[in-house]
Amino acid sequence: MSDKKAVELTIAIAVLLVSFMMVFMSRYVRLESHTAFTSDGGLLFLHENVDLPGLITQLREANVDFDDAHLYWAADIKQWSSFRAGRYVLPMNSNYDALLSKLARGEQDPFMARIVGGQDVNSFIARTARLFRFSEDDLRQTMTDTIFLADIEIPEHILIGRMLPNTYEMFWTTTPEQFVRRMLREFDVAVTQRYSERAAELGISIDEAVTLGSIIEWEVRHVDEKRKVSGLYWNRLNNRWRLQADPTVAHALGERRRLFNRDYRIDHPYNTYRIFGLPPGPINNPRLTSVTAALYPEQHNYFFMVASADGSGYHTFTTRYEDHRRESRRWSNWLTEQTRIREAREREELQQGS
Repeated sequence: MSDKKAVELTIAIAVLLVSFMMVFMSRYVRLESHTAFTSDGGLLFLHENVDLPGLITQLREANVDFDDAHLYWAADIKQWSSFRAGRYVLPMNSNYDALLSKLARGEQDPFMARIVGGQDVNSFIARTARLFRFSEDDLRQTMTDTIFLADIEIPEHILIGRMLPNTYEMFWTTTPEQFVRRMLREFDVAVTQRYSERAAELGISIDEAVTLGSIIEWEVRHVDEKRKVSGLYWNRLNNRWRLQADPTVAHALGERRRLFNRDYRIDHPYNTYRIFGLPPGPINNPRLTSVTAALYPEQHNYFFMVASADGSGYHTFTTRYEDHRRESRRWSNWLTEQTRIREAREREELQQGS
């Protein structure tokens, strides 16, 4: 080989090596670059484990910007080929290694799950399922599964009362069973361990306290009135009156509306206009303030109450039935007047629009 050809070959090899090194260094820098992925800082939900092509599709749908070829190269270098289901907070900027390793290891980000109070079983299941990966059917099946209920030693009709309202840090992929067990642990710490002795002093169980608390939860709009309403219910119970709590009738009917005389005659184990004592179980998941109100009732002599005729959401309390009837008429008249005003307003708006 002539010297000239040897030089040309050396130059060609050098050029190839330089080009290779430039490409390699470019990709390596890209691998560690904090702008390899750019996004608007949203969320990525992987409903199931996915491979790299599946991940790319999900990232595109989440408006993440990246280079496909570089991503394949980076995944091959780091040997990430499968990415785990979960809820992930996407950073505004990230390198390939940080994001891919996070998704491959399933290091999902927790979220604050807000459990709302005063929900019956159906509302609770529907609202809770919207927070997690599991479906309504999944959660309902768990909450009615006889084997699971036997394991946790809680009857189905009692379980809803222990779904204590609060905000909890959880993972989106939490299973229904994991969720229920977590809620029971929270209830045990917040209620059972703290108030069992107080319940025993009153001669009731924790579940009975929760049942009364659930009625208070439904009945009372303002927290500062809960202990007063509790005192009224305790006055009735201690004097062997029927509880006569409208929320239990609404629960028996399966709808929340204004009650009529015929409704109070419904034959149902939760209708406290027909049964003595507390109903068999809670009618919703009461807040802690309602449970503690049930355990620490206000001391007074009231036996009757009716919604105040001012729209405030409070109640008017009386000791005598005659006074109660008078206040009930005031409430009924106020309600009729409000209906008249609303209908007149609607007619006026209809005329203005025509």
